[in-house]
Amino acid sequence: MYVVTGATGNIGKVIAETLLENKKKVRVVGRSAERLQTLVEKGAEAFIGSVTDGAAILRAFRGAQAVFVMVPPNYAAENFNAYQRAVGEVYASTIRQAGIPYVVNLSSVGAHLSQGAGPISGLHEVEELLNRVQSANIVHLRPSFFMENLFFGLDLIRKQNINGSALRGDLSIPMTATRDIADVAAQLLLGLEFSGHSTRELLGQRELSMQEATAIIGKAIGKAGLAYVQFSYEQAEQAMGSMGFSPDAARSLSEMDRAMNEERVRPLEKRTAANTTPTSFEQFAKSFASVYRSQEGAKTRGVSQA
Repeated sequence: MYVVTGATGNIGKVIAETLLENKKKVRVVGRSAERLQTLVEKGAEAFIGSVTDGAAILRAFRGAQAVFVMVPPNYAAENFNAYQRAVGEVYASTIRQAGIPYVVNLSSVGAHLSQGAGPISGLHEVEELLNRVQSANIVHLRPSFFMENLFFGLDLIRKQNINGSALRGDLSIPMTATRDIADVAAQLLLGLEFSGHSTRELLGQRELSMQEATAIIGKAIGKAGLAYVQFSYEQAEQAMGSMGFSPDAARSLSEMDRAMNEERVRPLEKRTAANTTPTSFEQFAKSFASVYRSQEGAKTRGVSQA
């Protein structure tokens, strides 16, 4: 039995699907039965529960040989790092109590930083909590910046014809597609050949800046010359607040952006074939363009129907 947390997300869903395709027994954990239904139809067992509920997660983990754990985003949390800590404590306790022998944990590049990096420092603490479970073999996956984070700019691009965030436009960083992260996690779970406690960085296909990424997106959506604008941390926090982020979550994410801008959040590993993943940003841009055009089409249909 494999247990996959965050099973309705970009990474967890692909992991669950890959395990099911390989004829494995899979229990998927999520907060919505409706959103888990597609996985149930493919053969998964659904478990509805919150990752902050220790009793529920213990039931979910019982009988499993391996689990994939992650801290699902909860940007409404009043204290974001406290939320991360609570989830980490639940995982550590239930993995120990359920006697889980193998764990793949989703962390982040930069998780060696114990403070000053917002949610990434929170993931450092989660790693530390899990590492106290000496009986489990654990791999902490540390992917770089998700390409899918660029979807947060859809409205900005559509309404103001710019892309932007608090990150420096010239900051060259590795960007990784979530599909590639899921593929690595699934292969680790299928093989179960890791031992002890280790970290593994995933550094995408190459490094590129937000200016370069924006130019590639602009070309893909037919907006040649699309500009990238760096916002102040205060402006970014205000924008996150308008999207429903709590003040503390917005502050924490700004702290992460600052740590990235100051180049404190950097990979520890040199780029190798093992930590380079296949999806190029140009390939991702095609997916971005598809979503952008579908939203544009929906908006046009809404206007015509009105």
